[in-house]
Amino acid sequence: MSTQMQQLYQQVILDHSRSRIGNSALVRDAAAGPHGSSHQINPTCGDEIELETEISVDGDIAVRWSGDGCSISMASASVLAELAAENDIDGMLVIEAKFHELMHSRGTLEGDEEILGDAAVFSGVSKFPARIKCALLSWVAFKDALNQAQTSLKE
Repeated sequence: MSTQMQQLYQQVILDHSRSRIGNSALVRDAAAGPHGSSHQINPTCGDEIELETEISVDGDIAVRWSGDGCSISMASASVLAELAAENDIDGMLVIEAKFHELMHSRGTLEGDEEILGDAAVFSGVSKFPARIKCALLSWVAFKDALNQAQTSLKE
């Protein structure tokens, strides 16, 4: 990856960590659709996130979160919330699987921007095992919260 591309990727991560999409008060609306929540902590560095998902009648998904941690974990949560606003459940499951694959590639894969959007910028993070958990924290919370929401949808 070129130096210019690395700088662009770093800038996207910094922008998302400063202007956090989906970072809002976690207030549950009683009339809202199926819902799930997950609290995750990265014991290695102390990053922490509380994430909620809500499924609408038409299958769209909303993600809200609050957290505290490094720029990588906060930017990753922001990117995830942005992608959720643009995709339905099936699309997010594809994105989530591709993001996990990217993070576990140890830098051997480039992020597919067509599928991952801004999440593709985390490809450089996958080269640093200590930082992978930071990038994945919100995605683990998302998968847990989505499973809860889908279970309540079936009940």
